[in-house]
Amino acid sequence: EDPSLERHFKGHRDAVTSVDFSLNKKQLASGSMDSCLMIWSMRPQMRAYRFVGHKDAVMCVQFSPSGHLVASGSRDKTVRLWIPSIKGESTVFKAHTATVRSVHFSSDGQSLVTASDDKTVKVWTVHRQKFLFSLSQHINWVRCARFSPDGRLIVSASDDKTVKLWDKTSRECIHSFCEHGGFVNHVDFHPSGTCIAAAGTDNTVKVWDVRMNRLLQHYQG
Repeated sequence: EDPSLERHFKGHRDAVTSVDFSLNKKQLASGSMDSCLMIWSMRPQMRAYRFVGHKDAVMCVQFSPSGHLVASGSRDKTVRLWIPSIKGESTVFKAHTATVRSVHFSSDGQSLVTASDDKTVKVWTVHRQKFLFSLSQHINWVRCARFSPDGRLIVSASDDKTVKLWDKTSRECIHSFCEHGGFVNHVDFHPSGTCIAAAGTDNTVKVWDVRMNRLLQHYQG
């Protein structure tokens, strides 16, 4: 079957940069160049929430695993944690010195990893809302960072043409996968945690085994 249009959400005043479903699929969060974050209800006739706080474009949004929080990263160099309710309260995380491109919760919802144009990956505690540490070996903008499903590893993708694998406990880079073709825009773990997929500006998707650090598959787009 061809996909058919289910719902149409209208409300942003500029380009939409990112979207994420809550785990129970009842809500959808979106970020936009209009500096706003919106929370849409999948139930008909329910009002959307517009959250204002960021001073510049929102680049990325993600629901926490519990659905009680939404994280956003912005061109204003900050990360915000929002409570997706009518009040739309948020707390601000400041540590990056450039655009924040990517936000990702660990599967237990305790930690947040962020990636930025300041060439760093940063890890934060969600409940104490504190900055923990930086991972800084990339030599260009970091586009994306993700926790492994078990939360022990972090993978990051950068315009320095590398995908780096980090040990969260030791904070060391365990391996660097080199992408000679171009910048790496996006990376994520397989649900099993045994491999990662990386997408690059050379129109390829590569799947790497993180146990043997070898290329498993190479898709030319």
